[in-house]
Amino acid sequence: MSPVVVVGAGLGGLSAAIHLAAAGREVTVVEALGEPGGCCGTTRLGAYRFDTGPSVLTMPGVLAEVFGAAGQELRHWLPLRRLDPSYRMVFDDGSRLDVQAEREAMAEQVRAVCGPAEAARYERYRSLLDELFRVEWPAFIDADMTRLRALARPAALLRLARLGGFRRLDRLAARHLTDPRLIKAHTFQSLYVGLSPQRALGIYAVIAHMDTVGGVYFPRHGGMHAIPAAMAALLEKLGADLRYGAPADRVETDGDGVTGVLLRDGERLAARHVVVACDRLAARRLLPSRAGDWRLRRPRHSPSCLVMHVGLDRPPTGQAHHTLHFGRDWNETFTALEAGRPQPDPSLLVTCPAPDGHATLSVLEPAPNLRHTDWDRLRPRLESRLLDRMARLGYGDLSGAPRLVLDPPAWAARGHTAGTPFALDHRFTQTAWLRPSAVARRVPGLHFAGMYTAPGVGVPPVLISGRLAAERILKETR
Repeated sequence: MSPVVVVGAGLGGLSAAIHLAAAGREVTVVEALGEPGGCCGTTRLGAYRFDTGPSVLTMPGVLAEVFGAAGQELRHWLPLRRLDPSYRMVFDDGSRLDVQAEREAMAEQVRAVCGPAEAARYERYRSLLDELFRVEWPAFIDADMTRLRALARPAALLRLARLGGFRRLDRLAARHLTDPRLIKAHTFQSLYVGLSPQRALGIYAVIAHMDTVGGVYFPRHGGMHAIPAAMAALLEKLGADLRYGAPADRVETDGDGVTGVLLRDGERLAARHVVVACDRLAARRLLPSRAGDWRLRRPRHSPSCLVMHVGLDRPPTGQAHHTLHFGRDWNETFTALEAGRPQPDPSLLVTCPAPDGHATLSVLEPAPNLRHTDWDRLRPRLESRLLDRMARLGYGDLSGAPRLVLDPPAWAARGHTAGTPFALDHRFTQTAWLRPSAVARRVPGLHFAGMYTAPGVGVPPVLISGRLAAERILKETR
């Protein structure tokens, strides 16, 4: 069997490579950067280390399945701990809600904050989330969407419609919950897929299920970057060839399909199958013209974010790992973001991981991407506003602390088209089969993985995309 080349050592590429190597295929992974991780990266500022990618890990079973494909147990390679609470939610009226995974514990939290009637409504809504998840996961998330017939699941679609999956997310939540704080707690997750709760479909309530029911996890050591580091170590154990600092120049083809990958230094790697697992639009320069996808003619990108990473003298006392500070003007903030303007009173996600070395803090503010805004003028104003807001929220004066700020131009410099690390948004026309295809139909042997393909954005979906690419290759070469 000819070797497989994977372009990109992010989570999607590493997942594909592990599944292929575990099945006995010869695999070479080429990565332009000097280490694995891709979007799940890390950087240092003096004595401080920061995760520069996702900070939320849900559905650890998906990650366990990647290691399980190689006959390994995740806990031996990457011990995880479940966060308690998953999130601390602080509302503009000063009240707070600690989100916990266990049903009774969470119902008690809701009862204390929102009252017994709302707690009863919450338990019914939680049951709805359970059912939505049971329908969606096997049919549309953990499933290959490269063929139109993948959507031909009438029983599942009918069930989703009956459950409210095709309503708007905010309306679905408001149909079952009455306390605005609880509605916010179960709809803000739509921003993960680049849409406001007013525009996202109810099917994305499954993200709230992953967060609030499935729980949020974190590596015991090494931060989120420990995930790709462990995956790369497993690949090396499996005998795969990982090449860092080895950017691909182009995918080569002949009349029968893929023939190999030419590296920028001139070396050619022969292969009959290639998995491109990096920013899909940036990767177009690598691909033959016939590998184009009509779904990418008018790509609609997600909003971006302004992230401030701060080095601390000491860990904050009494601080949850993740704290979400909600702003006052809930609907207005989304209206501004969709219009390409900064949010007037944004909700902030503050992450304070338990010290694994020097204490750090990271704060994320949703922001317009590069398609809309002059960031040279905007960044200083937003950075100053963010520092002031953090001081008012009780985090102290951070203006003199060591800090690294990532704005949309910085994301673009890291290879993210439109300056957003969240890829394409998940509007209906960019979901499932309508999302850019994970196969190039006119170039046999060319596959894709990562956020730009189905299932989409987020750690579990990206890992799944890699597994699906591997499964297609293995099926083609049996």
